[in-house]
Amino acid sequence: MNSELAPSKPELEVVRQHGPHQWFRGYWHWSLAALVSLVLIGFFFVRLPQSRSSHAPRAVLANRRGTAAQVRLTGKTQAVLSRAILAPVISGQQVSTLTVIKLTPSGSRVKNGDVLAEFDRQAQLRDFVDKQAQADDQNGKVLQAEAAELAAKAKDQTELEQAESALSKAELEMKKFELLSRIDAEKAQETLNEAKATLIQLKQTFLLKRKAAAASIRMLEIQRDRTRETMTHAQTNAALMEIRSPIDGIVVYNTIWKEGSMGEVQEGDQVRPGVPFMQVVDPSVMEVHVQINQEDLAALQVGEQARVHLDAYPDLAFNGKLESIDPMGKRGDFSASVRNFSATFSIQGNDPRLMPDLSAAVDVERPDSAQVQVRHGE
Repeated sequence: MNSELAPSKPELEVVRQHGPHQWFRGYWHWSLAALVSLVLIGFFFVRLPQSRSSHAPRAVLANRRGTAAQVRLTGKTQAVLSRAILAPVISGQQVSTLTVIKLTPSGSRVKNGDVLAEFDRQAQLRDFVDKQAQADDQNGKVLQAEAAELAAKAKDQTELEQAESALSKAELEMKKFELLSRIDAEKAQETLNEAKATLIQLKQTFLLKRKAAAASIRMLEIQRDRTRETMTHAQTNAALMEIRSPIDGIVVYNTIWKEGSMGEVQEGDQVRPGVPFMQVVDPSVMEVHVQINQEDLAALQVGEQARVHLDAYPDLAFNGKLESIDPMGKRGDFSASVRNFSATFSIQGNDPRLMPDLSAAVDVERPDSAQVQVRHGE
């Protein structure tokens, strides 16, 4: 018989007293009990992770007596005060792209009024010079027309005075009607009627000529003013090619679509007018924007204190506070029935490393609970 299965001395004593069948019965009971124990232990370890994976929510709760509940959220830092910098919008011209000739490096600290970027202004300067020459020529035509009108008006005024003098003379001749013969009286009457008609016609013609001359001069003035307006636009457009900072802050480049690909603008690139290619942010006051799952929304209240950690700087942490929660949720990434809500946490304090668009983790403390809540990464 195998030595491992051979009975021990106490077991041999049992065999002598009760027979071999009693010893085999006890050995079988002990083996069966050991096998059942192993099956139960294996089932427990196999079943435990399945239960956790199928029923655990996105935030797992672990009971710890005497501790506060903690909700961990993730988001990105943003500056409270920032100004978008747009490529110049050209007035009065159809321009598809603008060429960048100078840029302030990203991350630079700037003051209000410092130059941030410059675009090529040669086209605007040429247009300004051309329109200026055209406006000067049109202004000369206006002056020439005004001088001609003054001369014509003086001539017409002389003719009116002569007609008035002729009428006065004819009226004087008519006063000698009793002394004149019948023929001379008829001639004097004709002369008087002709003088009256001439004066009336000259007065009417004089007014029509003045209106026509004024309209002609006005047309020239309108053309000149339009050219001057275009010249002013060109001058303004040339000045717009130099962009200055509207506030004190730090220069941050935006990722834009340029020349067939996404990227940050560089010197020599072609940028469409009106595109926000840069921003200036004030790093002195920062905040964190996060997304809250609807399952965790009930556990948060505006005004709760928080602790903000930066992924890029694990040793850096700030106190914070939940300032607002957007009442309108949006559809989740994986399920239409799950809604996400945007929330904003303020950051107390400042550090040179605290910059916009940094990944951050926000831990919200819940001192009124006896549980610790830790959010799993998505």
